[in-house]
Amino acid sequence: MWLRHAIALVGLIGSLSAANAQDFRIEDAGSPQSWDLAQLKPGTIAFSDAAAGSAAAGATNLISFANWTQSRPVQKKFLSLFPGYIEPTVTKSSSAGAAAGPVVEKLTIYVAQARFVLDRPPGTLDFARYATLPFLEKIDPAIKHKLIAAADVNPLIDTQGTGNANPDRKWCAGRTTLICIVSSYKLEGKIPLGIMLVNKLRDSAKKVSDHIDFESELSALSSADADQAGLKELTALDTPVAGVLEQNIFYVNQIMKFGKLLAVFQGHPSDAGKTVVTAYMVLAIPDSVLDKKKDFEKVPVLRNLVPALVLMGQSSFNSGDSISAGLPKYARNEIRTIAGLLARDAAGHP
Repeated sequence: MWLRHAIALVGLIGSLSAANAQDFRIEDAGSPQSWDLAQLKPGTIAFSDAAAGSAAAGATNLISFANWTQSRPVQKKFLSLFPGYIEPTVTKSSSAGAAAGPVVEKLTIYVAQARFVLDRPPGTLDFARYATLPFLEKIDPAIKHKLIAAADVNPLIDTQGTGNANPDRKWCAGRTTLICIVSSYKLEGKIPLGIMLVNKLRDSAKKVSDHIDFESELSALSSADADQAGLKELTALDTPVAGVLEQNIFYVNQIMKFGKLLAVFQGHPSDAGKTVVTAYMVLAIPDSVLDKKKDFEKVPVLRNLVPALVLMGQSSFNSGDSISAGLPKYARNEIRTIAGLLARDAAGHP
């Protein structure tokens, strides 16, 4: 009898430990440069998505690509699709009052930055196990993923893909630990109904989709492959980089131009038994998307479907915890989930 009770108690303790490993709380902090690790409480994620410099589109957490490049050059280097990324020149079709021809596609950037601590020495982490489809599938179940070969990557020759080809290497190639993925997310809540109405009302052959489809690569870099000096400057933490987890979203069918998730793992400056994780989520949005107000404001029922409001989570159409919730809520949920998965793994739970 006592043995059964002891086994049950061990199982209960194990389940409680697993739950605690995932129980992270987001704490909106000030400037990341002022984050003090000594004040970062266990189970807490310091988070910031406030834009430094001139805000774009009237939102304090959006910044124009040009201002981002000028005010945060280190971020631009590591958080763009590739260091030399520039706003691409695309060919626009003719429309009312505008002639067809090449134009520079102006972009607006959303940047979320977070920091949390894992109770595990950086040398014991196996970064390769995070660059896998099962790990990616756990981050957001609403997004469906499928592995593809590098040969199946979009050629990036249409307007959505123009400018996104990596000049340094082909996407989904050139890294030791890497997977290539095609993903799809069906917009949730009332948004598909709103899109249906927009497609009926607008005079355009190109319809808005109720899916966001994208292609990306997910890779893990070892300490030897990481840019030690550059990443230390990015995170403002002067301890060795143990590894990096990076997802580059290089093709999106609509709404966004590109995206990036970057997690930098470093030793804790005062505790050798802990790892500091600094995570970034970056999404680039074409200004043409944010400027689409007239299509929606003409119809009273669609006034809250203005893209800028929906993307910033300020619309009655927002719902759920994924992309349909708006970028600020989505970024918080994604980073909190990743922190929980990493902490659960660090605690030895599958």
